[in-house]
Amino acid sequence: MVIYNALPRKEYERIFMCNTAKEIWKTLLITHQGNNQVKDNKIGLLVQQYEQFVIFEDESIDSAFARFNTIITSLKALDEGYSSKNYVRKFLRALHPKWRAKVTAIEESKDLTSLSLDELIGNLKVHEMIIKKDSKIVKAKVERKSLALKAKKESSDEECSTSGGEDEEYDMAVRDFKKFC
Repeated sequence: MVIYNALPRKEYERIFMCNTAKEIWKTLLITHQGNNQVKDNKIGLLVQQYEQFVIFEDESIDSAFARFNTIITSLKALDEGYSSKNYVRKFLRALHPKWRAKVTAIEESKDLTSLSLDELIGNLKVHEMIIKKDSKIVKAKVERKSLALKAKKESSDEECSTSGGEDEEYDMAVRDFKKFC
């Protein structure tokens, strides 16, 4: 009776015909995990996703970790998983090539067998913030430089137009002088 009352109505409707806790457990297990064939297929798909996991160039560490974590948690839920050090190595290999220098530094300075995935993610997030900050600084410098070049070009254009006007006045003065001679 306790199990019946603890489950939501949708689950209750699935198990109301069961007489024992064991029957309830089997019904819920098959409902949520499927039979062995379904479970094996799910594991196969998740292992494939794990092996093909890559982090895109413009993807943040947080969103990449969320995708990766979904895969590894699903594998663990199906009693299939890898060791923690395999997760760390896989995540490092999945990073975009622009991260190669950081990956090399981590591999040389840290013991990957004892490095947790959370520590790795924290380290990468700090590096990501530094990259973003540096990128903003470079963009600001480029904008200032382009503004300075634009201002210089406009001032040289004005000089050309004023000197062009002075040339016309000079030509008119020469013509008027020739008329008098």
